[in-house]
Amino acid sequence: MALNKTVDFWRAWIRAPRRVGAVAPSGRALTRLMVAAVDHRHGPVIELGPGTGVFTRALVASGLPPHRLALVEVDPILARALRRDYPGARVVRMDAARLGDTGPLFGTELAGAVVSGLPLRSLPAKTVARLIEGVFERQLDPRGAFFQFTYGPGCPLPGALLERLGLEATRIGSALFNLPPATVYRINRAGCDELR
Repeated sequence: MALNKTVDFWRAWIRAPRRVGAVAPSGRALTRLMVAAVDHRHGPVIELGPGTGVFTRALVASGLPPHRLALVEVDPILARALRRDYPGARVVRMDAARLGDTGPLFGTELAGAVVSGLPLRSLPAKTVARLIEGVFERQLDPRGAFFQFTYGPGCPLPGALLERLGLEATRIGSALFNLPPATVYRINRAGCDELR
């Protein structure tokens, strides 16, 4: 199974290296750091760019029922593998930047958290802005949080975008033993109490 996931990752990278944005699947330290901060008791969870399902497996192992999970994956081969591996989850094959063009993925219920494995630093600024606007305007509960990791220094979202949308970013921690080392950020609406 692990070999199949690695092969799927490399095939996706060969098809669209900019869209994958990583040199290897996320490691255990980064996975633990990303998932530890997600509290799924207050609403469903949306995962953006789940790829081979590294964070997906950890979310389900943490107690999140698959039917409370929406997986947004643009790559058709990876989306097919996710449907096979997580039949109870909602697998949505689309570009995550289009989330503002659709209704909430869980009908009338908004997500309590969004977990992103997307390479925001390698995407065009307009695409990132459209994606973040769509998540916060159409998909995420006002007190929910968006979790993003980055390989670069500082928050992966530009300060001007955060300010324009009334968002704030908090550094959760770093996974120094990930390849390459990564840092996780929680982004939420400024002044809103988190879901507890």
